[in-house]
Amino acid sequence: MPELPEVETVKRGLEKLVITKVIKAIDNDNPKSFPNDPHAVQQFAIGSSIVSVSRRAKVLLIGLSTDYTLMVHLRMTGQLVYVGSERWGAGHPNESLVNALPDKSTHVMIEFSDGSHLYFNDQRKFGWVKLLPTALVPQDPFMQKVGPEPLEPEFSDEVFINRIRRRKGTSVKAAILDQTVLAGVGNIYADESLWGANIHPSAIVGDLTDTQLRLLKKEIVYVLKLSIEKGGSTDRNYVDAEGKKGNYIDFARVFRREGLDCPRCSTIIEKSRVAGRGTHTCPSCQKK
Repeated sequence: MPELPEVETVKRGLEKLVITKVIKAIDNDNPKSFPNDPHAVQQFAIGSSIVSVSRRAKVLLIGLSTDYTLMVHLRMTGQLVYVGSERWGAGHPNESLVNALPDKSTHVMIEFSDGSHLYFNDQRKFGWVKLLPTALVPQDPFMQKVGPEPLEPEFSDEVFINRIRRRKGTSVKAAILDQTVLAGVGNIYADESLWGANIHPSAIVGDLTDTQLRLLKKEIVYVLKLSIEKGGSTDRNYVDAEGKKGNYIDFARVFRREGLDCPRCSTIIEKSRVAGRGTHTCPSCQKK
């Protein structure tokens, strides 16, 4: 599943292409991918123009002139592909990114008045596109469970410490992977930020000091910003329509570097499992 930096990269690419576009038609072939009332779609989506593209956690929010919003969650195998005078897309790396569309994985097709299209493709049908009144988006069950955004100005040390201490009996890696504690941080950036803060992923939250947690929060923000700057990670399930991958992994300090020297102390990096996930640590820098 794409992590926060990958979804932010999609958001930034999409908003350059679809703002002010007028929706002429929306077709879908699967109610699981497009779980919306056809009458609401006709009344509040068809004929509306796109006024904004934003992101909350790993969900894209496409704001419409009718004060409705299309919520888009790519999940594991989703793609968004724009085809107009230029072609752009991002998501799971298969032929749908570059082949003629719609194809067998296309489940939602948005046609704009100028003849361009936005395709939502999803091989495994775990993703979705929901239409909601914009005012009700924060009340959506998915949104209500999501924690604060780590890149927002309001994400202070105090906010982070208060949120993570709710999971004081669990490992720190499990806590920062919990989307109800913190929005958008996945496995790659958990490992990277914990290494940066010299904290072992299996350390119990209740055993960590506020000073350690402040440093961890600083590292989370650092690695997320760097990854956005580099266009996301080179994880195997994320490429854009030109086949380009983000290059954050080229700058990773610990993730997928098992068997290599730690860039800080030259100890060999190890891989284990923490919180049910493959986990990369330096046994010297991150003592248990």
